Formats: sequence, C-alpha cells, structure tokens
Amino acid sequence: MEEDTPTTPPKASFLRTLKAVLWSFIGIRKQSDYERDAAELNPIHVIIAAVLAAAAFVAVLIFIVRQVVK
Repeated sequence: MEEDTPTTPPKASFLRTLKAVLWSFIGIRKQSDYERDAAELNPIHVIIAAVLAAAAFVAVLIFIVRQVVK
C-alpha cells in the first residue's frame, strides 16, 4: 500500500532567486511564475538577493549622479 506523503517542491537556486527578485523590481511577472516562485523560493535567499539588488541599484544611481555633477 502506498503512503500519501506530501512532496515538497525542490528549492530554487540562488541565481533563480536573484532573477525573480530583479523581475519583481521591474514589476513584470506572470501569475504562473509568481505562484511557482512562492512555492519554490527560499525566503532567506529572497532577502539576501533583494538587499544585494537594492545596494547595486543605489550604487549605480550614485555613480551616475557623480558623473553628471562632475
């Protein structure tokens, strides 16, 4: 007799998490991609990727402003 064990979806890689975070910065996501990400992404990876992406965004903005102000 087979047991009905719930299968957990495989966790996504950090690179896939970073890609999902970058797409969310733009605000363009398919509903199906969002649902898959919600099930598979590691919340710790999402936080780390979001902080890194935000820091990179701010660094790029600071660089652009400094180049324009020169």
